[in-house]
Amino acid sequence: MKLDTHYNHLKVEKGRYEHWKKSGYFKSGDTSKPKFSVVIPPPNVTGVLHLGHAWDNTFQDIIARYKKAQGFDVLYLPGMDHAGIATQARIDGRLRERGLSRYDLGREKFLEEAWKWKEEYASTIRSQWAKLGLMLDYDHERFTLDKGLNDAVKHTFVELYNRGYLYLGERIINWDPVFQTALSNIEVIHKDVEGSFYYFKYKLEGSDFYLSVATTRPETMFADVALVINPRDERYTKYLGKNFVNPVNNELIPLIADDYVDLEFGTGVMKCTPAHDANDFKIGERHNLSRPICLNKDATLNERGLELAGLDRFDAREKLVAKMKELDLLIKVEKIVHNVGHSERSDAIIEPYLSKQWFLRMDHFAKKSIEGQKGDDPIRFFPKRFNKTYLNWMEIAEDWCVSRQIWWGHRIPAYYHKETGEIVVSVTPPKDLENYRQDEDVLDTWFSSALWPFSTLDWPNTDSELFKRYYPTDVMVTGYDIIFFWVSRMIFMGLELTNEKPFKDVVIHGLIRDEQGRKMSKSLGNGVDPIEVIAKYGVDSLRYFLAGASTPGQDARYSEARIQASVNYLNKIWNAARFLLLNLPEDFKPGTINHKKLHPVDAFILSRYYETVRKVTSLMDKYELGMASNYLYAFVYDDYCSNYIEMVKVILNSDGDHTNTYNVMYHTLHGILMMIYPYSPFISEEIYLALPNHLDSIMLASYPKASRLRFKREAEEVNTIINLIKEIRNFKSTNNLAPNTKMNLYVADVSFDLTPYLDIIRRLGFINEFKYSDVPIEVTTVSLPKATFGLELDVDRSVLISQLEKEIETLTKEVERSTKLLNNPGFKNKAPASKVAEEEEKARHYAESLALAVDKLTKLR
Repeated sequence: MKLDTHYNHLKVEKGRYEHWKKSGYFKSGDTSKPKFSVVIPPPNVTGVLHLGHAWDNTFQDIIARYKKAQGFDVLYLPGMDHAGIATQARIDGRLRERGLSRYDLGREKFLEEAWKWKEEYASTIRSQWAKLGLMLDYDHERFTLDKGLNDAVKHTFVELYNRGYLYLGERIINWDPVFQTALSNIEVIHKDVEGSFYYFKYKLEGSDFYLSVATTRPETMFADVALVINPRDERYTKYLGKNFVNPVNNELIPLIADDYVDLEFGTGVMKCTPAHDANDFKIGERHNLSRPICLNKDATLNERGLELAGLDRFDAREKLVAKMKELDLLIKVEKIVHNVGHSERSDAIIEPYLSKQWFLRMDHFAKKSIEGQKGDDPIRFFPKRFNKTYLNWMEIAEDWCVSRQIWWGHRIPAYYHKETGEIVVSVTPPKDLENYRQDEDVLDTWFSSALWPFSTLDWPNTDSELFKRYYPTDVMVTGYDIIFFWVSRMIFMGLELTNEKPFKDVVIHGLIRDEQGRKMSKSLGNGVDPIEVIAKYGVDSLRYFLAGASTPGQDARYSEARIQASVNYLNKIWNAARFLLLNLPEDFKPGTINHKKLHPVDAFILSRYYETVRKVTSLMDKYELGMASNYLYAFVYDDYCSNYIEMVKVILNSDGDHTNTYNVMYHTLHGILMMIYPYSPFISEEIYLALPNHLDSIMLASYPKASRLRFKREAEEVNTIINLIKEIRNFKSTNNLAPNTKMNLYVADVSFDLTPYLDIIRRLGFINEFKYSDVPIEVTTVSLPKATFGLELDVDRSVLISQLEKEIETLTKEVERSTKLLNNPGFKNKAPASKVAEEEEKARHYAESLALAVDKLTKLR
């Protein structure tokens, strides 16, 4: 097989993924090899994959391919997440376009629509995985609502309930009044918005004396049950235990003391509304306060709002403030900008709301997780600092609200007796189901996601061959933005339910931002479609860019220029491969390199190659994919293409047996391909199949291993020759000489045998004569480690002098012209500032060029 003259990514990629998949190269299950398993963080079936997914998945795929090439039986397990409220919001939107709501359909019909949606978008996601070249074992693809995973979720809920860790209780949750469901913290987007602090008079019972109390949510005053001060606040302690009049409903509420109150904030007096604020709820628990609710689930005021009942919270706020002003109970209004939570899906302002929900007690899980990380065999975080981030969160973790008031998800396996209210929590419904009603709620999406590393491997069937072989998984790759919501929960669920950590390593990456460092978002219109990038530049170039941008824990910036640099790099490799194939004899068969009969140049490239294999392998093992790719890039670009290939061209044009050089060329390029392959598999496969003695696919080939041979002496010598040639080229460039200008080289002091390098120096440096003597004083000296040379032009000196004299004459005139113009007041006062600056730059350039030309002429004379 021959390589085309030019690298064409469209041609190289066409049909390749389908061939790999059809050939079974993605399949796991070879029990003769050590195992390596990684499960894909399941994308939501809400739409197409974005650049962040591409970055995340590319990172995982590089690791999976690397491990497979090292001889591991790799399971890279694909799957998708039902994404509860996110998907339901999209389906609701589609129904609205048809003039329908989910309530028009009913639960069962709505779920049928949801499954149709899932199939549609699952197909799209699979096609995008293929475009990205992911080595996924589709035989084990999972979906969080598959029967097996649903069974695992029900089993988990029942097990945790029976162990006493799940309870039904009233607590403050994030409430979306549009979708009318509880939300997890990750589904709440915080925005800075303009608002107001409203200061109201709470009068002492039977007196005109009042305390000034500020709030941003006056409509919740209908549910106030107390005023609170700090017990050390001497301004108000004499009023402790006394009653004050709530201005909106004239109810009497006591003044109490709690350390939560900040003496320096506002007036030092706060209202306590336990049903509508998380901190107030905690105060209420400590002081055994009642918890009246003044809002309905749609954020309208209920009967506690008196004449405002039925009004939307914001309309009610406006009318209430106006009424308080009329009654002289409003002291002042301060305009502020504050951080307010919004629903990620509906964009409605979140209401902290007292609601009866299912909660998971976190104290037990937090303790177990922390002990695990402080034990002898903790999960390794890359970078290490995220271990502290994880532990800090576990130390303050609060009980987790796991129920959601939507239809698309895992329905809670709890059944309530219609008459007695008895709760039955069971994997299977009660036998007399007609006497029970099942809980209408579903579980938080993160509940099923927390089981992902083991539910995908047939758990709770711990006798499953899949579970026994591939659990625990080896690595989890994900972003720092979901350490709390996902990583932590996978860890404590794994420890609790399987008695093992769910993965050995966690690699944390950042977010991919636009070229200005901004987060990509629909509102900014700065998102990048990875499929469009692939169509333009090729998937290998995108993957190499994404890998090169990967520094664990850090954000990356999208850069079209860097993707183009990746294209150029792959072209460089393509051309290096073509050079090899064009120069290998037709009957060449790869053989063993004779290390005792190496040309020093071959020894040099082997030295650098083995060093690169060692370094890249070490970095890959530490998940430093960016550093590994950059190190490999430098080796290929500089050592191999710019230096070795140029020198080996000279060697191959000389007489003698070049079998050893052919083998060095073949083995080093083969190794380069294997190191590039995890990053850019398509071009690697194309080149690999063009090499002699190849297997059916590069996916069957082995990752290179570094020899202990270092060839230190030869490497130092060749580096000296490389630097000499650079000095020769720099000399010509500095003196405005053509690259092929002939020169003489003085060889003054060289501590090694120059013989093997003479042809290389002669051809690459365009050397006419070697002069073995000290460097004359008028000749430019080049001092290098273990060698001193002199550079002498092999041209008629009088010709160069004549050329320089003409150049000096021209430059002198330009300097005089420019100086005269700049000294003209009329020009400086009337010309645009940009024109003056341009002329000043010209004058500076002419003066510098003139000085350089005069210096050259002086040296020549």
